[in-house]
Formats: sequence, structure tokens, C-alpha cells
Amino acid sequence: MNARLERKLQRLAAVLVAGILSGVAITLSAFGGGAAQLTVGITYGFLLAGVIGSIELFVLEDWDWLKRLSFLSNLAVRSAIYAAIIIGIQLLQPGERIAGVAPQDSLQNFWSSFARSAIVSVLVNLGFGIANLIGSRALMNFVTGRYHAPVEEDRFVLFVDIAGSTGLAERLGGIGIHRFLDRTFRLLTQSVVDYRGEVLNYVGDEIIVTWPEQSGAVDCRPLRCFVAMRRALQKAAPQFEREFGAVPQIRGSLHFGPVIVGEIGDVKRAIVFNGDVMNTAARLEELSRKVDGGFLASRAAMARFAGPPPFPVSDLGTLPIRGRVDGIDVVGIGAVA
Repeated sequence: MNARLERKLQRLAAVLVAGILSGVAITLSAFGGGAAQLTVGITYGFLLAGVIGSIELFVLEDWDWLKRLSFLSNLAVRSAIYAAIIIGIQLLQPGERIAGVAPQDSLQNFWSSFARSAIVSVLVNLGFGIANLIGSRALMNFVTGRYHAPVEEDRFVLFVDIAGSTGLAERLGGIGIHRFLDRTFRLLTQSVVDYRGEVLNYVGDEIIVTWPEQSGAVDCRPLRCFVAMRRALQKAAPQFEREFGAVPQIRGSLHFGPVIVGEIGDVKRAIVFNGDVMNTAARLEELSRKVDGGFLASRAAMARFAGPPPFPVSDLGTLPIRGRVDGIDVVGIGAVA
């Protein structure tokens, strides 16, 4: 299944479960535990979550103008759309029809039901907004406490750097280079989703992507992700040329090994990755600027793939690297693959 579709369906399933549980909770608190009333609550919870979740994931997420709004403006637009959906569904009264109970004929009851549904929907909307800010996986990891205590994991780490960004910043100016990087990172992130990676961070003109060993080893996903990024930039080149007068070019590096993952900080809590693997990947990215093709992958990473790479790679031998007296064995790929 397409990775983007699979991700959307997983999130929709989570929203449906949350909607049904909310419907049950509201019914029990407001009306007690009668079978008919529970059926009404479950029906409304399922329908509202299904319709709102589907529109959110398959419609609103594709509206670029909505993404460019501030957090509060975005939340307000989404909440207005949710309110219209809630009113439409409640006017049809599907819960009462399915449960076989008398339809609501009181305006007060209608608005009371609307208020309860609206509160739940705004909370769901807020959850989507927070997930978009910090990442859905990061949000889930915070909620479950997966990294509350630091753990060691074997991971692939991919560093991707925008080449020539310093010169572009001088020409485009501060606001212009920010828009350029934002547009570039949004495009690159689509490839990350396609190959089931996780965006760890954006650092200046770099994006850092990781995969757990089991996921990244499948079909050489980190390598395919980097090549897909390059192809996406090539496809979008005319648009970048028109808007910025320049087309982004990327360099990259890939390494594998144990990293320490854990929550850190107090006022601003974050999940961070530490260890020699992160440092080595960053230094490999520095070396990639000096090799043809602009990409280096360590032999340690290549050895962990479940199969051979999907395109030719060149053995570059052992390269000296800062912090390692014995250097590191690497391979490279061409500029266009």
C-alpha cells in the first residue's frame, strides 16, 4: 500500500476509535447507560469522527493555503468547517433513527448536543494541530512515555543538506531564503513519508531523518528516500526557478548504529538523539561536499540492508574523518540515479 495512504488510514482509524469512545463517555455522563442511548452516542461518535477525520486527512491536509496560516488561524478555519459538519449531521439525527428512539424536537437539546460534539471535535482538531507542529510520532512517543527514560536503539540516520544556501541567502535575503527552505523541506518531507522515515529535526539548511533498523533495512529505504528527494526537486525545478530564480540541490550522508533516544529539557521538552552515530553522520555530510555525486553512505549502513541497493554504488574506500583515527569505509552514488 502507498505509504502516504497507509499513514492517513492509520490516523483515521485512531480518530474513529477516539470518536466512538467519546460518544460512549458523553452518553454515560449525560444520559446514563441505556442501550438505546449508547447506540445513539456510538453512532454520532462514529459518524462525526469518520466524516471530520476523512475531510481533515484527505481534503484539508492538501490545501496549501491552509498550511500557510498561523496556528490559531488554521485552528479557527478548521473549527468552522467542523461546526458546519456537526450541525449537518445532527439535523439529520442518524443516531436516533438507527437506535429507533424519538428524534430530538427541542432546540435546547439540539444545541446541547452540538456543544458536546463541538468540544470533542475542537479537542481532536487541537490534537491534529499539535501533531503537525511536533510530528505525529513524537506526539505519540510523548503520550506513551516511550522515551521518558533514555533507551538505546539501532537506527539509520540520514543527513540531507541544501547546497549553496549561504549564497542564496545573500541573494534572496532573510525572508526569501526562509521561504525557499520551507518550500524545499515541505517537498523533501513527502519522500520521507513515502519511505516511512521519521523527520528528527530541521537544523538551518539541513533535514535529519531516521529509521529504526527493522524498518530502514527493508528495500534500502534510506537510499531510495534520498534519490526520491532528488527526483522530486528535479520535477519541481521549473516552479522553483520561476519563484526564486534558483533550484535547490541536495547533498547527503547515511550512517547506522546505536543511538541514545530520550526526553530532555523542562520548559521546552524534546525527544533527542545522541551518540557517535549522529556525530559521524554529520561529519560524513561534510565530506559529501567534496565527492562526486554529493552523497556518502557508510559500509556499516550498507551492510544492514536486507537486499542489494536498487542502483549502482561506487566504492570510495576508507576516507579520513574527524574524530576517528582509522577513518571510515564509504560508498557513493551518482548525482542523478
